[in-house]
Amino acid sequence: MRFDREYFLRDALEVGPEILGHYLIRKINDRTVKTMITEVEAYVGPEDKGAHTYKNKRTARTEPMFSEGGHAYVYLIYGMYNCINIVCQRKGKPEALLLRAVEPLNEFDLLFDNRSPVKNIHNLSNGPGKLCSALGIDRTFSGYDLISGKELYLEKNENRKDIEVVCSKRIGIDYAEEYKDKLWRFYIKNNKFISKK
Repeated sequence: MRFDREYFLRDALEVGPEILGHYLIRKINDRTVKTMITEVEAYVGPEDKGAHTYKNKRTARTEPMFSEGGHAYVYLIYGMYNCINIVCQRKGKPEALLLRAVEPLNEFDLLFDNRSPVKNIHNLSNGPGKLCSALGIDRTFSGYDLISGKELYLEKNENRKDIEVVCSKRIGIDYAEEYKDKLWRFYIKNNKFISKK
C-alpha cells in the first residue's frame, strides 16, 4: 500500500525515524525493484546550516525542496554522484530526508549490473550515491512525485515491526557549525545495509 500525501506534510525530524523499515520501489523496464529504507538524514530548512535551503536559499536546483511533501529532490555531489531526498512539510517550507542507505530485497542481478564491478551485496546500496547508482536514479527524478509516481515511489511495509533506531550526527557537513552536531541521522540498529556506524 502506498503512503498518502499527509504522511509527509510533517517535520522531517518526525518522519525520519518513522520512514525506516518502509519501502522505496523502482520500476526499471518490466522489473520492479523493492528496497527497504535503512538510513536517512534530516535537513530542516532555513535555519539548518547543513541544508541547501539555509536562509531560504532558492535556486533552480533547490526548487523541488519548496514543493509539497512526498516529492523527490535529487542533486549531484562531487560532479558524479546523485543523491535523493524525500521532501517533507507543506509547500514553501523546505525540509527533506536524504536517503543514505537502503536494503535491496529482490532483483539482485540488475542491481549488481548497475553497480559493476561491486561483488559484495552489502556494498550495493549502503550510501546515498551507491543507492542512486544501483536504482538508476538521476536528476531527471528531481521534483518527481513519490506518492503517485509509476517509476519511483514509496510504499508502506505492512509487516514492519518495532525497530530500534539509532540517532547520530550527520555525515560530511563539517561546515555547518553548530548544526554539524545535531543528532539528525537515523538508521536501523544492527542493519548491515547502512553507510557507516
